[in-house]
Amino acid sequence: MKPQTICELFFQAVEKKQNGALFMYKEGGSYKPISALDMKERVEKIGNGLISLGLEFDGKVGILSHNRWEWAAADLGTITAGAADVTVYPTLLPEQIEYILNDSEATMLFVENLTQYEKVKEIWKNCKRLKYVFIMDNTKTDEENTMTLDELMAKGEAYLEKNGPDEYKKRAGSRKADDLLTLIYTSGTTGNPKGVMLTHGNLASNCYAAGKSVLGEDYYDGNEIALSFLPLSHVLERMAGYYLILQLGGCIAYAESIETVPQNMVEVKPTLMVSVPRLYEKMYARIMDMALSGSGLKKKIFFWAISVGQAASPILARNGRPTGFLGIKYKIAHKLVFSKLQEKTGGRLKFFISGGAPLGKEIAEFFLAADLKILEGYGLTETSPVITVNVLELIKPGTVGPAIPNEEIKIAEDGEILCKGPNVMRGYYNREAETKEVLEPDGWFHTGDIGHLDQDNYLVITDRKKELIVTSGGKNVAPAPIENSLKAIKYVSQAVLIGDKKKFISALIVPDFEALEKWADRNGVAYSSIPELLKNEKVLELYNRKIENVNKDLARYEQVKKFTLLEEEMTLETGELTPTLKVKRRIVNERHKEAIDRLYAE
Repeated sequence: MKPQTICELFFQAVEKKQNGALFMYKEGGSYKPISALDMKERVEKIGNGLISLGLEFDGKVGILSHNRWEWAAADLGTITAGAADVTVYPTLLPEQIEYILNDSEATMLFVENLTQYEKVKEIWKNCKRLKYVFIMDNTKTDEENTMTLDELMAKGEAYLEKNGPDEYKKRAGSRKADDLLTLIYTSGTTGNPKGVMLTHGNLASNCYAAGKSVLGEDYYDGNEIALSFLPLSHVLERMAGYYLILQLGGCIAYAESIETVPQNMVEVKPTLMVSVPRLYEKMYARIMDMALSGSGLKKKIFFWAISVGQAASPILARNGRPTGFLGIKYKIAHKLVFSKLQEKTGGRLKFFISGGAPLGKEIAEFFLAADLKILEGYGLTETSPVITVNVLELIKPGTVGPAIPNEEIKIAEDGEILCKGPNVMRGYYNREAETKEVLEPDGWFHTGDIGHLDQDNYLVITDRKKELIVTSGGKNVAPAPIENSLKAIKYVSQAVLIGDKKKFISALIVPDFEALEKWADRNGVAYSSIPELLKNEKVLELYNRKIENVNKDLARYEQVKKFTLLEEEMTLETGELTPTLKVKRRIVNERHKEAIDRLYAE
C-alpha cells in the first residue's frame, strides 16, 4: 500500500526489513549495522520519552546535527509522537539558531554534541519556548533540563512500562497526509530565512513519484545501499537520501564527513548516491589531473577510452549497451579505464542523483561516457523537493529531465517555471504575505527559475529569475551556464560572474590550487607563495587562453572580458556559500568589492 505519511513509510520499511540492516555507521574502523527492528525500538523509546516530557500533539522539536543515525532516530521519534521537527544546519552561528528556534516556536531540541550544545547555551535564555535539550552523542552535563539521548530513551522505556503503548500508537497512527511533518528553513541568501511548511503528504508523495520515475512502480530491493553525506537539514538528502531509500528497501550508511566520502564510497560500496554538483566537479578535476600527469601511453589510452565512451553515449543515455565493433572497443575501454573509475565509487553504483544546483553539461557528458550515470533533477525546498528528474530510459545532459508523475509544469510569459502538484508546500510559517507572493490560490507555485521545455518535455533551466545579470547596455545574461563552463576548466575550482549594470561581463575565479601548482612545476614557473603564483604572467596567460575557449561559444555580450584570480576558496565559514553550497552573490560582491572595482576601473 502506498504510504500517505512518513510514519507509515517507516513502519512499512520495518515490516519488510525486520532484522535486515536499515542504517550503518562507522565506529572503531568499520561499519556497523542497525537492524530495522532495533531502529523501531529506539524510535519508540525516543517518541515515548518526548511524550513523557510533555511534548504536545503538533508541537515543534528542533534537530541540530550533522548526519548520523541518531538524526534519523530523533526525526522518526518526533514525528511518530505526533509532532513536527525543525531542521537546523550544524554550521549556523548561535544568533542564526536563535532566530530559527524562536520563529518555529520549538520547545525541545536535539543537538549532536557538546560543540553544538555550547552554541545553544549561549542563546537559550533568549529562546523563551525552549524547555529541553538532548545531546545525541551522550555527553553528560549538569545543566538543568538537559539530558543525553540514552537518558531520554530510558525515560521513554519507563513511560511505556507505566502507561503502556496506547498514547504513542494513537499519535503515530493518527497522522494524516495534510499534517505538518517539518519546518525547513530556506538558506536565506537575502534576509532572514523562511520556514517552509512541508506536510507528511508532501514528502510521502514525492518519494513515491520520484521512485516511480527513476526505478519504476513499487520498486523494492532489500540490497540497495546509499551513502549519506549531504546535510539531512536540507530537503534533497531528507527525501532522496533518506525517506526514499527506506521506501525502496535500502540501507543508509553515513559518511564520516565530506572529506572522507571517497574512502567511505570504497568501504560501503553504495548502489545509489545523492549529491550536489560540487562532488562531481571535484571528481572530474581529480580524474583529469591524474590522466594528464600520467605517462604518454597512459594519457593516450585514457583519452582514447573517453572518445569511445563519447561515441557510445547516445546508446548509454538510453540505458543500452553498444554492440558490434563499437561494443568491442567499449569493452576494452571499460577494462582499461572505466572499470578503474567505477572502483573508486565502490564498484556497484547504479547511478548518481544530482540536485541542489546546476550540473555542468560537460561534466555530465564525461561521466556518462565512463558509464557512471548521473540523473540530474530539479526542485526546491518548497516542492519537497523534486519537480523533474532525468530517467534511465533517456538521460539528457544539460537538462533536468521530465516532470515526475502527478506534477504539472508550465512556463510563464516571462520564462519563469511554475509547477503544481501534491509535493508543493503548505506555505511559509507565519508568513502569509510571502506565501501569497509565490503560491497562487489554485496551487501553482512560482519557482523563481527561468527555463523552457524541449521537444521531449525535458526541462532546461537557464537561470534564477533574480540572478539574471542585466548589463548597462540592457542585455540579459544568465550566469549559471557560463559559470558551469568555467568550472569545467581543469584549473578552475569556483567561478562567479560579475556584470550587473556594468558595461561588460567579468569573472571572479578561484583556481584549483593543486592542479595549478602541478602545472607551474611542469612549466618551470617559480614562486614562493600563492599570491605570487597568481600574479605570474604565464599563469594569467594560461587562464586567459582557457577563458577565451569558453568565450568562443558565447554571444559577444555574454563573453568574459576580464577576470581576477582569488587567493582563497569561497566557503560556508566566509559566508559566501549557503549550507547547500550555493553562492551568496550579494556577500561575494561585498567581500570582493575592491577586486571588482579594479576590473571596471578603466
